[in-house]
Amino acid sequence: MAAELSLIVDMVAVLGTAAAGSYVANRLGQPALLGYLLAGLAVGPSGLGVVKAEGAINFFAEMGVVLLLFALGVEFSLGNLLKVRKIALGGGTLQVILTTLLGGGLAFVTGWVDTLPQAIFLGAVLSLSSTAVVLKSLIERNEMQTVHGQVMLGILIIQDLSLGLMLAVLPILTQPPASIGQALFIAVLKTALFFLMAVVAGIKIVPPLMKKVAQTGSQELFVLSVVALCMGVALETALMGLGIEMGAFVAGLMISQVEYADHALHSILPMRDVFATLFFASIGMLIDPLFLVQNIWTLLSLVAVVMVGKALIVTALVALFGYSLKTALTVGLGINQIGEFSFVLAGVAVELELFSPRLYGLMVGTTAITLLITPFIFKLSSYLFSSIERLPVMGRWFIYAQRPKEVAIPEGLTEHCVVAGYGRVGQTLVRMLRSQQHPVLVIENNEATLQTLRDQNIPYLFGDASSELVLRKSKLDRARVLAIALPDPLATRLTLKRALSMVPGLDITVRAHAIQEIDVLYQLGAKEVVQPEFEASLEMGAHVLLNLGDPIQQVQTIANTYRAGHYREIVPKQLSDRIPPELRSVVEGLEGRWYTLKPDSPFINHTIAQTQIRSRTGATIMAVRRGQRVFRYPHVHTLLESGDRLLLVGTPQERHAFEKLLSQAVHE
Repeated sequence: MAAELSLIVDMVAVLGTAAAGSYVANRLGQPALLGYLLAGLAVGPSGLGVVKAEGAINFFAEMGVVLLLFALGVEFSLGNLLKVRKIALGGGTLQVILTTLLGGGLAFVTGWVDTLPQAIFLGAVLSLSSTAVVLKSLIERNEMQTVHGQVMLGILIIQDLSLGLMLAVLPILTQPPASIGQALFIAVLKTALFFLMAVVAGIKIVPPLMKKVAQTGSQELFVLSVVALCMGVALETALMGLGIEMGAFVAGLMISQVEYADHALHSILPMRDVFATLFFASIGMLIDPLFLVQNIWTLLSLVAVVMVGKALIVTALVALFGYSLKTALTVGLGINQIGEFSFVLAGVAVELELFSPRLYGLMVGTTAITLLITPFIFKLSSYLFSSIERLPVMGRWFIYAQRPKEVAIPEGLTEHCVVAGYGRVGQTLVRMLRSQQHPVLVIENNEATLQTLRDQNIPYLFGDASSELVLRKSKLDRARVLAIALPDPLATRLTLKRALSMVPGLDITVRAHAIQEIDVLYQLGAKEVVQPEFEASLEMGAHVLLNLGDPIQQVQTIANTYRAGHYREIVPKQLSDRIPPELRSVVEGLEGRWYTLKPDSPFINHTIAQTQIRSRTGATIMAVRRGQRVFRYPHVHTLLESGDRLLLVGTPQERHAFEKLLSQAVHE
């Protein structure tokens, strides 16, 4: 009875502390994974000593690994992979191989490891990035459909797929040199046989079986069947010597091909999250704070080498596959951490006695630090690019690298409509414009869509719309309108700002990705801002009113009133009250600075319209702070007073022009 009670105490301690750690991490804007690691550290042998790392928790941690890989298999999207198949299959595979060879080779040459098997295992650990952390960051920043987001996901999918092969092949490296060839042949044969059986079962057995189970209508039976399938296939691979992890992943792939895949994933997610928490907490139990402090400089050096080296490898590969330098850098900085599945590989290396306790401790510490840094790198990347552009030599080279890579513009193009972005929104817009015989020029940086543009004989520029060189090449000064339908919120803001700095009076319509962006895009000078979510609700409301018999003109007036008010009447109140955090997020990448109006300022007792700040400097006032009140996105008729603090957004040159204007009299 004492043993059972001890297990319950361990479970309560780990899960309770993990919940608290996850909450703290969430409030600090960090991934929950960090909270789990710290929770394990707190209750483990090196912390309060409530739980022993070698106890029964490890069994449940193994369950967590199995369910993690099973869910990964279920979530696997062949469609997402095919969108960027060249960079994913080619670049992703090369990234894993190069990182393994270079990382392991460097460790071997410098004496970090003594044998080639150790070096290869270490390189493999370094080659994997964190799908969970990167995915969470992309979703939070609304960048899932951007080019760099799709490239990141494609490479991450290949990394995750390579994990199964690593788990099957790498343990063979511990065999005597004379028998490695034979062992490798047997392992490949076993793997091929297993995958053949899995394909047959996935096509002939699993779909009809799951259909029969689902037709019973029993949720309990469905969940039990899914778990039994997962554990059964994992047991099969374990008996074949391929490891339970590969079996769990393949079981997920089997389920992903049936029509009840989403239901299976939904059923398994709560169990996965609980057991995965125990897995990450068990890793945290192995962290020794004293060891980390004693090796702090070694750890920081490892973090620097890993993140810089991996970023260089990924950036070079993405650029080699024809993507812009900015996209390549964004991807390189986004997936240069060590991922959660590296813990699985490192654990196997410990079991095979390839990693010493010191090396394993350094790997765990390095992984935790890189995961902690990743969200900050995402946020700082835009400021890094802005800083690079301001450097004397490198800045010119960086800007030149953003020039259009391919141009298909007819001679004498004028009075045309420029459409930035050729996704679903951009394609519909181009179709409508061409149906009315309006000349169109498309700016697109996704190579996958170029052939469509060529086939339809649509003029285009292949490059980033936020690049000044690309915008100049699009002949904006001769264009009638610019429509920005980019999937990247930051690129949308930069494109709008730079287009207006080149052609101040240009008529620009912009697609807003989130509610928070509507006012900021208007403030930056957009003529019209369209928010798809609100437009869908207005269209639905219009159909309902028309079906109820309301006059069509009255219905149109109602919808147009909401649009004229910038959707303010339908913005959730709790969102409109969140001013400071929102301002920080929406001006990201636009270089904002606060200025205080002194009593002798020429702007005092003048409206923002009268100051003509935007037309005279190119900069934009995003907020006015007056005492404790903050006026976000102030109206052009806002009267400025002494002591007001203005949040000005603009380039260094635009801010310099504004500072010069402050010392001059205002011409009304």
